[in-house]
Amino acid sequence: MKYLVLIYSNPESRALWDRLSRDERSAGLDAYAALDEELAASGELIVSEALADPSHTTRVTVRDGQTLTTDGPFAEAKELLAGFFLLDCETPERAVEIAARVPEAHLGLVEVRPVLSSLDDFPL
Repeated sequence: MKYLVLIYSNPESRALWDRLSRDERSAGLDAYAALDEELAASGELIVSEALADPSHTTRVTVRDGQTLTTDGPFAEAKELLAGFFLLDCETPERAVEIAARVPEAHLGLVEVRPVLSSLDDFPL
């Protein structure tokens, strides 16, 4: 089954990242690279991506047939979506095990969500 692992940062984790030395930041990114390599080798990784800062967000809405855009950020929450992994795991427990290894799990928030395999699975 596919699982989306959403990685959130927050003001405290961002402030900590900003205080790290270049070597410490490199080590943090190396932890993500190592997890990517391991999950690719196991066949569980479909894709992982980091997201640009929320200030680069464009919000898109359509009202009365007109497309409206607004510059971000928009979240009024402490947590901001920072990146994700799309995994193919045998069990939900395995997806949680992987999510616990994401560095942001220690300071931010990591969420695991099952991916619906088709629109037929969408609750009506």
